[in-house]
Amino acid sequence: MTGATRRLGVVGAGTMGAGIAQVALEAGWEVRLHDAIDGAVGRARDRIAEGLRRCAAKRGLTTGDAAAWMDAALARLSSVQDPVAVVAGAELAIEAIVEDIEAKRELFTALDAAAPQGTILATNTSALPVTAIAEHARAHPERVLGLHFFNPAPVLLLVEVVATVRTDPEVLDRATRAVAAWGKIAVRSADSPGFIVNRVNRPFTIEALRMLEAGQARVAEIDAAVRADGFAIGPFELMDLVGLDVNLAAATAIWEGLGRPERLRPSPIQAWLVEHRRLGRKTGVGFYRHVAGHDAVPESLPRDVARPVSLGRSLEPDEIVRRIRSAIAAEAVLARDAGVASEADIDTALWLGAAHPEGPFAWLRRRGT
Repeated sequence: MTGATRRLGVVGAGTMGAGIAQVALEAGWEVRLHDAIDGAVGRARDRIAEGLRRCAAKRGLTTGDAAAWMDAALARLSSVQDPVAVVAGAELAIEAIVEDIEAKRELFTALDAAAPQGTILATNTSALPVTAIAEHARAHPERVLGLHFFNPAPVLLLVEVVATVRTDPEVLDRATRAVAAWGKIAVRSADSPGFIVNRVNRPFTIEALRMLEAGQARVAEIDAAVRADGFAIGPFELMDLVGLDVNLAAATAIWEGLGRPERLRPSPIQAWLVEHRRLGRKTGVGFYRHVAGHDAVPESLPRDVARPVSLGRSLEPDEIVRRIRSAIAAEAVLARDAGVASEADIDTALWLGAAHPEGPFAWLRRRGT
């Protein structure tokens, strides 16, 4: 692309779409934004303005400079009524609509037909196969790839750049450079279930659930051991935060996508919790009971769901951590050997995308294995 200002098109003005738009605006790009829902773009503009205010404060701008910077950024944001209009003059267009594969396929058929030849088309899907979307860009599937941002996009640095077998290497390089221009750190992934983070980090929760099922450790003991080892959050705290239904859906999709390997089989504990609407913070109870203004307290599970821990038989904290880290490292090795990503990108992804204290390969090297 030539010219002083680069342009991004975004379809979908929800949390992720607005966040991605803000990232590009902060980097000086023009952004065209579309959403099919009435009022969505206006609400996104308000969220973006608030995000820009926070960014200006972090940059230490004076009141006058902050106002001028925000006004200039918002002046580069425009809305369009037709989703295909986002591609006009755009270097890159990103789809951030609902996780419905048929809706995405229909959109990419239309975007591909309307976009100039040099425009890259990207999906922000976190779980759907990029290939299954790209094949509906019938004229130019080679210009389609995944750009998986992590929420909140303006804050988290990681972006998984996901190539299909048909993605043009030049398109991959251009998209990676664009991500870098936005101040993000790109890791490259093959189009494989869960990409890097959601696959390699899956044992973080699954191994914890296995210990709980077997009566080898309690919820709070496992979370405390993991946090003491330098992780930002424990596995049960994480599941309560994101929602047990969301976590189970992701675990099931990855397990099925990889051919139902026993090592990644979703836990019956998760299924029981979802069935009984114990979904975590959003329902007030999951593995913990959550009451506003109070610390979360572990909530009991029926004996036929999770075996009670015998007195004095709980695993030691270092053994809890070793099992979880070993399971993650084993999955990382499988992903590397399958060509999903390099060791360096896997380590970067787990560090930035899952808040691990270090990547699994760094951990293996530190242990001399």
